[in-house]
Amino acid sequence: MILGRRKFLSRMFSAGGFAALTPSLAGLVACGRGGGSADGARRPVNIEPYGPLVRSPDCPEIEIPERLRCVRLSSGGLPSTVREGFVVPNAFDGMAAFPLPNGNTRLIRNHEMTDPADSARPIGTPHYDRTGSGGTTSLEVRIAGDGDGLRVELVDEFASLAGTRINCAGGPTPWGSWLSCEETTEGLGDGFDRPHGYIFEVPAAATGPADPVPLKAMGRFIHEAVAVDPETGIVYETEDTWYVPGRRNRPGAGLYRFIPDEPGVLAAGGRLQMMAVTGEPGYLTARGQTPGAVLPAHWVDIDDPDPADAEDDELAVFKQGLDRGAARFARLEGAFYGDGGIYVVSTNGGDETSGQVFHYRPTSADEGELTLVFESPGPDVLDSPDNLVVSPRGGLVMCEDGIGDQYVRALDREGRIVNLARAPLDPGRQAAGEFAGSCFSPDGRVLFFNQQGDRREGDPIASATYAMWGPWEDGPV
Repeated sequence: MILGRRKFLSRMFSAGGFAALTPSLAGLVACGRGGGSADGARRPVNIEPYGPLVRSPDCPEIEIPERLRCVRLSSGGLPSTVREGFVVPNAFDGMAAFPLPNGNTRLIRNHEMTDPADSARPIGTPHYDRTGSGGTTSLEVRIAGDGDGLRVELVDEFASLAGTRINCAGGPTPWGSWLSCEETTEGLGDGFDRPHGYIFEVPAAATGPADPVPLKAMGRFIHEAVAVDPETGIVYETEDTWYVPGRRNRPGAGLYRFIPDEPGVLAAGGRLQMMAVTGEPGYLTARGQTPGAVLPAHWVDIDDPDPADAEDDELAVFKQGLDRGAARFARLEGAFYGDGGIYVVSTNGGDETSGQVFHYRPTSADEGELTLVFESPGPDVLDSPDNLVVSPRGGLVMCEDGIGDQYVRALDREGRIVNLARAPLDPGRQAAGEFAGSCFSPDGRVLFFNQQGDRREGDPIASATYAMWGPWEDGPV
């Protein structure tokens, strides 16, 4: 069952302290260190516990391990197959799964629609902005049977947040809701009716569009993902802005945390902060890092989380933190709670600009430790990781947003790579875009993920939501 606010608060306040970073992360760290190949970089081993990638019999547009099965549950830009009169919006992105009281699974899925103000239409009512075509949809999925007889089918889908814009990623809460993040700070000056760049909360129990309330105390910036620490109720937030050497307008991205005044009730307000490396003001994490090195960290306050100039300057919040010595990352995207802290992904960080995975572990109310647990030695290993989820067996499942063939890849505790899905670039065929939204069913038996497709209404490439399952117990995922 979905964890209620009262039970969540009781569990939070009875917690006896923070969990330690588990020794099993040593494999990830060792994998990222030098040594072991001609170019001095230790390459992860690619393993195939579920078999080599082959064309999926049910979804021939993608390849999956031969021992797994995959079905397409939902397609974007097309009429729903289960709800009459509902056209599913395109641009599927971040997603999470929740248990429903009837035993089914609720998926809440973001839509990164980018329609301009003069042509955008909201996907439902009530809506935040009549000129916003983004939002979320909620799906009900039935998982029945077991083993070779397991079946996954779509029962329902409907709009659950409307009138927002460029809803990229987000994250689930322990009290049973999805936090949907806008990846833009556009507003009235761009022709929209309302300012954008906020986080919105969507209850998993919603049966229609939720009340679209922007959580302004959580900041107005280029949001990507969030992850909630269940021990404290603190919400960690990533920012998808670029680091480009020598470019003053591309100084990097921040890692934020929101300390709610009332844990579990984000609309009651709170305090926004940005992470800094202690003793190293403006520290750059994107280059020259050593996997396994522990950086002491603390947090600096953001005095104005909703600055008046955010529409004209998407870095208005970031600059407040930088002025107080906050650290800089390269395009922070995926975030997920695990191992007593928060995993975050830097999509094009690292000396090879192919991606980094960090883990932040709090050690007190105001301080913590930041560890680079993995840095990709090149795009053949991991190419621009984006959405991130910790698997039931402790692996890190990441959706790539790279160049060329797109992958869903898992990194296990020994630093080995498992390819879980591939979208090959076929000559003469338009690509369906990046993978996104990886998440596991509450019972851990099914992996759900999306392929994004087009991001404007009427464009031809359909998004897709997939369900994949099989003998996970035979491998590390």
